[in-house]
Amino acid sequence: MSEARRQVNPSEDQDLALVERFLDALWMESGLSDNTLASYRRDLFALVAWLHKQGLSLLALERSQLLDYLAFRLREGYKPASTARFLSCARRFYRYLMRESLISIDPTLRVDNPKRSRRLPDTLTESEVEALLAAPEVSDVIGLRDRAMLEILYACGLRVSELVGLRLHQINLQQGVVRVVGKGNKERLVPLGEEAMDWLLRYVKDARPALVEGNQTDVVFPSNRGQMMTRQTFWHRIKLHAANAGIHKHLSPHTLRHAFATHLLNHGADLRVVQLLLGHSDLSTTQIYTHVAQVRLQAVYQAHHPRG
Repeated sequence: MSEARRQVNPSEDQDLALVERFLDALWMESGLSDNTLASYRRDLFALVAWLHKQGLSLLALERSQLLDYLAFRLREGYKPASTARFLSCARRFYRYLMRESLISIDPTLRVDNPKRSRRLPDTLTESEVEALLAAPEVSDVIGLRDRAMLEILYACGLRVSELVGLRLHQINLQQGVVRVVGKGNKERLVPLGEEAMDWLLRYVKDARPALVEGNQTDVVFPSNRGQMMTRQTFWHRIKLHAANAGIHKHLSPHTLRHAFATHLLNHGADLRVVQLLLGHSDLSTTQIYTHVAQVRLQAVYQAHHPRG
Protein backbone atom coordinates (compact mmCIF):
# COMPACT_ATOMS: atom_id res chain seq x y z
CA MET A 1 0.00 0.00 0.00
CA SER A 2 1.40 3.40 -0.96
CA GLU A 3 2.22 6.12 1.61
CA ALA A 4 -0.43 8.39 0.03
CA ARG A 5 -3.07 5.68 0.42
CA ARG A 6 -2.17 5.09 4.11
CA GLN A 7 -2.73 8.76 4.85
CA VAL A 8 -6.42 8.70 3.78
CA ASN A 9 -8.55 9.50 6.81
CA PRO A 10 -11.01 6.88 8.13
CA SER A 11 -14.15 8.73 6.99
CA GLU A 12 -12.80 8.92 3.45
CA ASP A 13 -11.94 5.23 3.64
CA GLN A 14 -15.56 4.55 4.56
CA ASP A 15 -16.81 6.51 1.54
CA LEU A 16 -14.44 4.69 -0.81
CA ALA A 17 -15.57 1.35 0.62
CA LEU A 18 -19.19 2.42 0.11
CA VAL A 19 -18.45 3.11 -3.56
CA GLU A 20 -16.93 -0.36 -3.93
CA ARG A 21 -20.03 -1.92 -2.34
CA PHE A 22 -22.21 -0.06 -4.83
CA LEU A 23 -20.06 -1.18 -7.79
CA ASP A 24 -20.18 -4.81 -6.63
CA ALA A 25 -23.97 -4.62 -6.38
CA LEU A 26 -24.17 -2.95 -9.79
CA TRP A 27 -22.02 -5.66 -11.37
CA MET A 28 -24.19 -8.41 -9.85
CA GLU A 29 -27.47 -6.78 -10.87
CA SER A 30 -26.72 -5.25 -14.27
CA GLY A 31 -23.65 -7.05 -15.56
CA LEU A 32 -22.01 -3.80 -16.65
CA SER A 33 -18.71 -3.99 -18.48
CA ASP A 34 -15.38 -3.52 -16.72
CA ASN A 35 -14.90 -0.26 -18.64
CA THR A 36 -18.22 1.16 -17.42
CA LEU A 37 -17.54 0.11 -13.83
CA ALA A 38 -14.07 1.67 -14.00
CA SER A 39 -15.62 4.90 -15.32
CA TYR A 40 -18.15 4.93 -12.44
CA ARG A 41 -15.35 4.30 -9.96
CA ARG A 42 -13.31 7.26 -11.28
CA ASP A 43 -16.32 9.57 -11.16
CA LEU A 44 -17.33 8.64 -7.62
CA PHE A 45 -13.76 8.63 -6.28
CA ALA A 46 -13.33 12.15 -7.71
CA LEU A 47 -16.52 13.21 -5.91
CA VAL A 48 -15.25 11.67 -2.65
CA ALA A 49 -11.92 13.52 -2.96
CA TRP A 50 -13.69 16.86 -3.49
CA LEU A 51 -16.17 16.27 -0.66
CA HIS A 52 -13.51 15.50 1.90
CA LYS A 53 -11.59 18.64 1.01
CA GLN A 54 -14.80 20.45 1.98
CA GLY A 55 -15.19 18.39 5.15
CA LEU A 56 -18.19 16.55 3.68
CA SER A 57 -19.07 12.92 2.98
CA LEU A 58 -21.19 10.90 0.57
CA LEU A 59 -23.95 10.06 3.05
CA ALA A 60 -24.30 13.69 4.16
CA LEU A 61 -24.30 15.20 0.66
CA GLU A 62 -27.10 17.70 0.02
CA ARG A 63 -28.47 18.97 -3.28
CA SER A 64 -26.87 22.41 -2.86
CA GLN A 65 -23.47 20.81 -2.26
CA LEU A 66 -23.89 18.62 -5.32
CA LEU A 67 -24.61 21.76 -7.34
CA ASP A 68 -21.41 23.28 -5.91
CA TYR A 69 -19.50 20.24 -7.15
CA LEU A 70 -21.03 20.58 -10.62
CA ALA A 71 -19.96 24.25 -10.64
CA PHE A 72 -16.45 23.13 -9.66
CA ARG A 73 -16.39 20.70 -12.60
CA LEU A 74 -17.46 23.52 -14.92
CA ARG A 75 -14.61 25.75 -13.68
CA GLU A 76 -12.18 22.86 -14.13
CA GLY A 77 -13.16 22.56 -17.80
CA TYR A 78 -15.04 19.26 -17.75
CA LYS A 79 -17.11 18.78 -20.88
CA PRO A 80 -20.93 18.64 -20.61
CA ALA A 81 -20.93 15.02 -21.82
CA SER A 82 -18.54 14.08 -19.02
CA THR A 83 -20.69 15.79 -16.39
CA ALA A 84 -23.84 14.16 -17.79
CA ARG A 85 -22.13 10.78 -17.44
CA PHE A 86 -21.15 11.64 -13.85
CA LEU A 87 -24.73 12.61 -13.00
CA SER A 88 -26.03 9.35 -14.45
CA CYS A 89 -23.60 7.50 -12.22
CA ALA A 90 -24.46 9.65 -9.17
CA ARG A 91 -28.19 9.05 -9.64
CA ARG A 92 -27.67 5.27 -9.70
CA PHE A 93 -25.43 5.51 -6.64
CA TYR A 94 -27.88 7.52 -4.55
CA ARG A 95 -30.82 5.36 -5.63
CA TYR A 96 -28.78 2.44 -4.30
CA LEU A 97 -28.20 4.26 -0.98
CA MET A 98 -31.94 4.99 -0.73
CA ARG A 99 -32.76 1.35 -1.38
CA GLU A 100 -30.29 0.28 1.28
CA SER A 101 -31.89 2.77 3.74
CA LEU A 102 -28.54 4.54 4.17
CA ILE A 103 -30.03 7.95 3.32
CA SER A 104 -33.54 9.40 3.44
CA ILE A 105 -33.25 12.14 0.79
CA ASP A 106 -31.75 11.72 -2.69
CA PRO A 107 -29.53 14.79 -3.40
CA THR A 108 -29.63 14.14 -7.16
CA LEU A 109 -33.37 14.88 -7.40
CA ARG A 110 -34.20 18.00 -9.43
CA VAL A 111 -30.62 18.26 -10.71
CA ASP A 112 -30.69 18.67 -14.49
CA ASN A 113 -28.09 17.44 -16.93
CA PRO A 114 -25.93 20.16 -18.50
CA LYS A 115 -27.09 21.26 -21.91
CA ARG A 116 -24.90 19.96 -24.69
CA SER A 117 -24.91 20.35 -28.42
CA ARG A 118 -25.80 17.33 -30.52
CA ARG A 119 -22.49 16.29 -32.04
CA LEU A 120 -22.54 14.15 -35.14
CA PRO A 121 -20.34 11.06 -34.93
CA ASP A 122 -17.05 11.09 -36.81
CA THR A 123 -17.40 8.92 -39.88
CA LEU A 124 -15.81 8.13 -43.22
CA THR A 125 -17.11 8.17 -46.77
CA GLU A 126 -17.48 4.84 -48.54
CA SER A 127 -14.39 5.53 -50.66
CA GLU A 128 -12.39 6.37 -47.53
CA VAL A 129 -13.50 3.11 -45.93
CA GLU A 130 -12.38 1.21 -49.03
CA ALA A 131 -8.98 2.91 -48.84
CA LEU A 132 -8.65 2.08 -45.13
CA LEU A 133 -9.60 -1.56 -45.64
CA ALA A 134 -7.04 -1.88 -48.43
CA ALA A 135 -4.22 -0.29 -46.43
CA PRO A 136 -2.82 -3.34 -44.53
CA GLU A 137 -0.05 -5.28 -46.30
CA VAL A 138 -1.70 -8.70 -46.54
CA SER A 139 1.46 -10.53 -47.58
CA ASP A 140 2.46 -10.85 -43.90
CA VAL A 141 0.49 -12.38 -41.04
CA ILE A 142 0.03 -9.13 -39.10
CA GLY A 143 -1.26 -7.29 -42.15
CA LEU A 144 -3.62 -10.15 -43.04
CA ARG A 145 -4.92 -10.19 -39.48
CA ASP A 146 -5.49 -6.43 -39.55
CA ARG A 147 -7.30 -6.64 -42.90
CA ALA A 148 -9.64 -9.32 -41.57
CA MET A 149 -10.26 -7.29 -38.40
CA LEU A 150 -11.03 -4.11 -40.32
CA GLU A 151 -13.34 -5.99 -42.68
CA ILE A 152 -15.32 -7.50 -39.79
CA LEU A 153 -15.35 -4.22 -37.84
CA TYR A 154 -16.95 -2.44 -40.79
CA ALA A 155 -19.14 -5.31 -42.02
CA CYS A 156 -20.64 -5.96 -38.59
CA GLY A 157 -20.51 -2.53 -36.92
CA LEU A 158 -18.75 -3.96 -33.87
CA ARG A 159 -17.26 -2.01 -31.02
CA VAL A 160 -13.47 -2.40 -30.88
CA SER A 161 -13.80 -4.12 -27.50
CA GLU A 162 -16.23 -6.62 -29.04
CA LEU A 163 -13.85 -7.31 -31.90
CA VAL A 164 -10.69 -7.92 -29.87
CA GLY A 165 -12.64 -10.10 -27.44
CA LEU A 166 -14.17 -12.24 -30.20
CA ARG A 167 -13.84 -16.01 -29.63
CA LEU A 168 -13.86 -18.79 -32.22
CA HIS A 169 -17.13 -20.29 -30.94
CA GLN A 170 -18.88 -16.95 -31.59
CA ILE A 171 -18.41 -17.26 -35.36
CA ASN A 172 -20.66 -19.51 -37.44
CA LEU A 173 -19.21 -19.65 -40.93
CA GLN A 174 -21.94 -21.98 -42.21
CA GLN A 175 -24.64 -19.45 -41.38
CA GLY A 176 -22.36 -16.46 -41.96
CA VAL A 177 -23.08 -14.77 -38.63
CA VAL A 178 -21.21 -13.55 -35.56
CA ARG A 179 -22.69 -13.88 -32.08
CA VAL A 180 -21.60 -10.69 -30.36
CA VAL A 181 -21.56 -10.19 -26.60
CA GLY A 182 -22.03 -6.45 -26.10
CA LYS A 183 -22.62 -4.07 -23.19
CA GLY A 184 -24.39 -5.59 -20.23
CA ASN A 185 -23.56 -9.07 -21.59
CA LYS A 186 -26.36 -8.68 -24.14
CA GLU A 187 -26.01 -10.95 -27.15
CA ARG A 188 -26.90 -10.19 -30.75
CA LEU A 189 -26.42 -11.99 -34.07
CA VAL A 190 -24.83 -9.96 -36.85
CA PRO A 191 -24.37 -11.10 -40.48
CA LEU A 192 -20.76 -11.22 -41.69
CA GLY A 193 -21.18 -10.50 -45.39
CA GLU A 194 -19.32 -12.29 -48.17
CA GLU A 195 -16.28 -9.99 -48.30
CA ALA A 196 -15.67 -10.19 -44.56
CA MET A 197 -16.15 -13.97 -44.62
CA ASP A 198 -13.61 -14.36 -47.44
CA TRP A 199 -10.98 -12.37 -45.54
CA LEU A 200 -11.76 -14.16 -42.29
CA LEU A 201 -11.35 -17.59 -43.91
CA ARG A 202 -8.09 -16.53 -45.52
CA TYR A 203 -6.80 -15.18 -42.21
CA VAL A 204 -7.78 -18.29 -40.22
CA LYS A 205 -6.06 -20.52 -42.78
CA ASP A 206 -2.91 -18.52 -43.55
CA ALA A 207 -2.17 -16.22 -40.59
CA ARG A 208 -3.80 -17.23 -37.31
CA PRO A 209 -1.78 -20.46 -36.81
CA ALA A 210 1.47 -18.44 -36.99
CA LEU A 211 0.15 -15.91 -34.45
CA VAL A 212 -1.11 -18.54 -32.01
CA GLU A 213 2.08 -20.66 -32.25
CA GLY A 214 0.76 -23.49 -30.13
CA ASN A 215 -0.86 -21.30 -27.45
CA GLN A 216 -4.14 -22.65 -26.19
CA THR A 217 -6.33 -19.65 -26.99
CA ASP A 218 -9.70 -19.35 -28.67
CA VAL A 219 -9.29 -15.62 -29.33
CA VAL A 220 -9.98 -15.06 -33.02
CA PHE A 221 -7.51 -12.20 -33.44
CA PRO A 222 -4.53 -12.65 -31.08
CA SER A 223 -1.65 -10.21 -30.83
CA ASN A 224 1.79 -11.05 -32.19
CA ARG A 225 2.42 -12.66 -28.79
CA GLY A 226 -0.46 -15.07 -29.23
CA GLN A 227 -2.62 -13.37 -26.57
CA MET A 228 -5.80 -11.30 -26.66
CA MET A 229 -5.08 -7.90 -28.14
CA THR A 230 -5.94 -4.78 -26.16
CA ARG A 231 -8.34 -2.16 -27.52
CA GLN A 232 -5.52 0.38 -27.40
CA THR A 233 -3.23 -1.80 -29.53
CA PHE A 234 -5.81 -2.23 -32.28
CA TRP A 235 -6.70 1.47 -32.12
CA HIS A 236 -3.04 2.26 -32.84
CA ARG A 237 -3.18 -0.18 -35.77
CA ILE A 238 -6.24 1.62 -37.17
CA LYS A 239 -4.48 5.01 -36.97
CA LEU A 240 -1.40 3.57 -38.68
CA HIS A 241 -3.44 2.14 -41.57
CA ALA A 242 -5.48 5.35 -41.87
CA ALA A 243 -2.26 7.37 -42.21
CA ASN A 244 -0.99 4.95 -44.86
CA ALA A 245 -4.31 5.32 -46.71
CA GLY A 246 -3.96 9.10 -46.73
CA ILE A 247 -6.92 9.64 -44.39
CA HIS A 248 -6.31 12.72 -42.23
CA LYS A 249 -9.73 13.07 -40.58
CA HIS A 250 -10.09 12.90 -36.83
CA LEU A 251 -10.69 9.22 -36.08
CA SER A 252 -12.00 7.46 -33.00
CA PRO A 253 -12.18 3.76 -32.10
CA HIS A 254 -15.86 3.92 -33.17
CA THR A 255 -15.24 5.50 -36.59
CA LEU A 256 -15.89 2.32 -38.58
CA ARG A 257 -18.92 1.52 -36.42
CA HIS A 258 -20.31 4.96 -37.23
CA ALA A 259 -19.54 4.42 -40.92
CA PHE A 260 -21.32 1.05 -40.82
CA ALA A 261 -24.50 2.63 -39.42
CA THR A 262 -24.41 5.71 -41.63
CA HIS A 263 -23.79 3.78 -44.85
CA LEU A 264 -26.59 1.32 -44.07
CA LEU A 265 -29.03 4.20 -43.62
CA ASN A 266 -27.75 5.93 -46.75
CA HIS A 267 -28.59 2.77 -48.68
CA GLY A 268 -32.13 2.59 -47.30
CA ALA A 269 -31.82 0.35 -44.23
CA ASP A 270 -34.58 0.61 -41.63
CA LEU A 271 -33.56 2.43 -38.45
CA ARG A 272 -34.78 -0.41 -36.22
CA VAL A 273 -32.69 -2.91 -38.17
CA VAL A 274 -29.62 -0.74 -37.64
CA GLN A 275 -30.54 -0.51 -33.94
CA LEU A 276 -30.53 -4.30 -33.64
CA LEU A 277 -27.28 -4.67 -35.55
CA LEU A 278 -25.53 -2.09 -33.35
CA GLY A 279 -26.93 -3.60 -30.15
CA HIS A 280 -28.53 -0.36 -28.96
CA SER A 281 -31.22 -0.97 -26.34
CA ASP A 282 -32.77 2.45 -26.99
CA LEU A 283 -33.78 3.57 -30.48
CA SER A 284 -32.97 7.18 -29.59
CA THR A 285 -29.29 6.19 -29.36
CA THR A 286 -29.42 5.05 -32.98
CA GLN A 287 -31.34 8.09 -34.24
CA ILE A 288 -28.20 10.26 -34.20
CA TYR A 289 -27.15 8.40 -37.35
CA THR A 290 -30.22 9.61 -39.22
CA HIS A 291 -28.83 13.14 -38.88
CA VAL A 292 -25.54 12.00 -40.42
CA ALA A 293 -27.39 10.32 -43.27
CA GLN A 294 -29.52 13.42 -43.87
CA VAL A 295 -26.41 15.58 -44.10
CA ARG A 296 -24.99 13.22 -46.74
CA LEU A 297 -28.26 13.11 -48.70
CA GLN A 298 -28.62 16.90 -48.66
CA ALA A 299 -25.06 17.27 -49.98
CA VAL A 300 -25.76 14.80 -52.81
CA TYR A 301 -29.05 16.53 -53.62
CA GLN A 302 -27.48 19.97 -53.75
CA ALA A 303 -24.61 18.73 -55.90
CA HIS A 304 -26.62 16.77 -58.45
CA HIS A 305 -30.28 17.83 -58.51
CA PRO A 306 -31.19 20.45 -61.15
CA ARG A 307 -33.01 22.48 -58.50
CA GLY A 308 -30.48 21.80 -55.76
